[in-house]
Amino acid sequence: MTGGHGLPVDPARLRAQFPALTDTDVAAYEEVTARILAERRPDARAALTRQLVAQGRRARERAAAGERLPDDDSLAARYLAAVEKMQGRIE
Repeated sequence: MTGGHGLPVDPARLRAQFPALTDTDVAAYEEVTARILAERRPDARAALTRQLVAQGRRARERAAAGERLPDDDSLAARYLAAVEKMQGRIE
């Protein structure tokens, strides 16, 4: 990890590379990435990543339907939004 952050890349570098990222996006990405990287086994990291992305998709659908999301679902939805911005899916 760099600079005491939960990311292997400095957040300022992420913001420069992906200008669509907001502070909220970076915070969610940092929190979830730290949780994923805390898993020692690659298969556990992969499973957790898949679970969080699926949780984010479900949470986004529920939010679009007007449901109020619990904090963990809201975090997963924000993480998914950040990842999509970095993949160029959202401008």
